[in-house]
Amino acid sequence: MDKLVIEGGVPLKGEVRISGSKNAALPILLASILVEGEVRLTNVPDLRDIATTLKLLELLGCRAEFNDGDVLLHSCDLKPEAPYDLVRTMRASVLCLGPLLARLGRARVAMPGGCAIGARPVDLHLKGLEQMGAVFELESGDIIGTCDRLKGAHIHLDFPTVGGTEHLIMAAVLAEGETVLENAAREPEIQDLAEFLNTCGARITGHGTSVVRIEGVESLHGCSYPVMPDRIEAGTYLIAAGITKGDLTLRDCPVDALDAVISKLREMGMVIEGDRNLLTVTVDGPLNCVDLSTRPYPGFPTDMQAQIMALMCVSRGAGVITEGIFENRFMHVQELARLGAHITLSGQSAMVRGVDTLKGATVMASDLRASACLVLAGLAATGRTDVRRIYHLDRGYEQMEVKLGAVGARIRREKE
Repeated sequence: MDKLVIEGGVPLKGEVRISGSKNAALPILLASILVEGEVRLTNVPDLRDIATTLKLLELLGCRAEFNDGDVLLHSCDLKPEAPYDLVRTMRASVLCLGPLLARLGRARVAMPGGCAIGARPVDLHLKGLEQMGAVFELESGDIIGTCDRLKGAHIHLDFPTVGGTEHLIMAAVLAEGETVLENAAREPEIQDLAEFLNTCGARITGHGTSVVRIEGVESLHGCSYPVMPDRIEAGTYLIAAGITKGDLTLRDCPVDALDAVISKLREMGMVIEGDRNLLTVTVDGPLNCVDLSTRPYPGFPTDMQAQIMALMCVSRGAGVITEGIFENRFMHVQELARLGAHITLSGQSAMVRGVDTLKGATVMASDLRASACLVLAGLAATGRTDVRRIYHLDRGYEQMEVKLGAVGARIRREKE
């Protein structure tokens, strides 16, 4: 396996272009199952999960081509089965269940397992689909669903689940009648999915609010659509500037989707300015720890919790981070401690006391965001930091190496 080797202590300076959002692209790709005709997507990130999704779509009968951020898809001769070997590697694969039911009236999809940061059950997905007329049974670890044409329903989600909201929106666009989702998740990626489907002829309103209405249509047509930029990548580079006392410009940045992150970073003392697509960030003095809790959008995102913890490790004072989404998302804490961080855990909260400097060491990454957190900490540490088990070395980390290197970071990959 490869690892990332970082010689820290260098302020980052220059410009970074933000890639397309993986969390927006994945449901949009799976929603293409619903479309009769050709779909062309632009600004699709070149990541392992994208490649896995395209492979899954091909097994389901969709022709798929990827070329330098552009994806061309055509659904034809759909098949109703999503095998375990693919679903187990990427939880988002379960989102093909609803679209297959909507198009074919039947589907067999392997039950997704847990992951390093929590169980993330799909019971809310299935409950909503049952209200729309689907019938499910579990056989040999597979979810087997059948239905006549799905029917619109009034569905109240017990929790504003992102995947569940996306799943039910996709299933409802071809259902008979109107579907109303209450307590729906409001994430920008859900808004992007709804805008894509509306471009294909769906009738969705209220996306971005807690009540989403979907008026079912007979069919969807093809379209060309640009995937939104990645707000978590953008937030990570904002913190990279802060943790190195650098000066960065972020281009193609989803500024409107970063309100909670920008607000906390400004509270810590960072200077962030810009407009819709461009942000500049500078640090002209010491930063201060803050208190924060991760919450569903528009609250502070759980996917930025590990990164801002790294920044607080080298900020003045103390702050408490409370994880309000996942039950097991502090595995990076012990690795940060190896670098000299002072963090005390108590249940779902972490008390961070800032230190003057972190010192390089060998650390192990447990998941995608923990990997980013440890890379950020390495950028601030004195000496050499080796970040091992880089989340299966997703191609995103190859791109991170290139982007960080272009703005002055001393970072490279080595074989373990």
